[in-house]
Amino acid sequence: MNFDWTPSQNSFRQRIRDVLDRELQDDWPQKSRLDPSSEYVSRFSREFCPTLAREGLLIPHWPQQDGGEGLDPFHHWILGEEMFAIGEPRSYQYMSVNWAGPAIRKYGTPRQKAELLPRITGGTMIFCQGFSEPGAGSDLAAMKTKAERSESGGFVINGSKIWTSGASLADVCFLLARTGQGRKDISAFLVPMDTPGIDVRIVASFNGERSFHEVFFTDVQAPEDAVLGEVGRGWDIVMSVLADERVGAPRYALTMRGIDIGVGILAGRGQFDEPAQIRAAQAMAACHAAQLLCLSVIDDRAKGRPPSGSTSVARYCLNAADRLAADFFEEFLSDDLVLNENPVLAAAYRRTASSGIASGTAEMQMNAIARDVLRLPRE
Repeated sequence: MNFDWTPSQNSFRQRIRDVLDRELQDDWPQKSRLDPSSEYVSRFSREFCPTLAREGLLIPHWPQQDGGEGLDPFHHWILGEEMFAIGEPRSYQYMSVNWAGPAIRKYGTPRQKAELLPRITGGTMIFCQGFSEPGAGSDLAAMKTKAERSESGGFVINGSKIWTSGASLADVCFLLARTGQGRKDISAFLVPMDTPGIDVRIVASFNGERSFHEVFFTDVQAPEDAVLGEVGRGWDIVMSVLADERVGAPRYALTMRGIDIGVGILAGRGQFDEPAQIRAAQAMAACHAAQLLCLSVIDDRAKGRPPSGSTSVARYCLNAADRLAADFFEEFLSDDLVLNENPVLAAAYRRTASSGIASGTAEMQMNAIARDVLRLPRE
């Protein structure tokens, strides 16, 4: 079996690196702290993403008729690896191009497509995801936020969301709200974040400057054309779009950079002894294993195979690799983490804090593995 990248894929990766070398200044690590949730990176992304769009590197995985290059999922994954490793200078615009945009392409009205897609493909729009709630994190069907019919037309939305990444930076919220009594009677809405009645509060977090927020909706007026797709079909829309996204972000790309830097620091001090070598090797091996499992999922997608339990296996292994890396950092580089002088090391460690929570909890992935891979009974 050949695990090498093709010449086309290597050339594509070099295209990305050339643009990053040109656009990111030498002080990028210090100014950005490799924190895509920071106000600095968000502002930077508003200039950087239009540049990517002009270079054909913002939506290369989109079909050509929608403005992309029609490249296969491996090219899309390479783009994610390079961006994640450098601290995701697209900020939260990756949400726009990876799932909000495809959802609008597939389910949007002509008005929604005409108004939103040019801003997404031009790199000028940031979305946030209004899914999780205080009592309905991974169990979206338990959400309580309601969108009720208004006498004057449209909907009135009341409720709250939590852990909403980038909410204070976003232009539009891709919101799920209950529109009926059934457990899955949920609708999707595209709600501008400057709509009256929306209150955004930053949740202080080790993970990043503006990684998490609470968002409160109080009598928020949403017109009929704010609904994405059919009323009551929000669940189907989300499942369809997230199935295409599958394993999420290549988290290992930044983790491996952090391990390399940690090893370099220890070796420079003459402290890279056998216990440190073993722990670093375990963490790095786990990252490579997670990468191969992710690529096997990407291969399934490239070949048009339906999502399977292998996605949950890959996601759980991403979490396991991050935990091993965090243990290595904590045991051998704790003073460096406290001093917070190396931005890549700090960012790699910081990102492990959300591993096992982002893109579905580790417990959810284990349940899915039990159900879809091991075929275990529920009781």
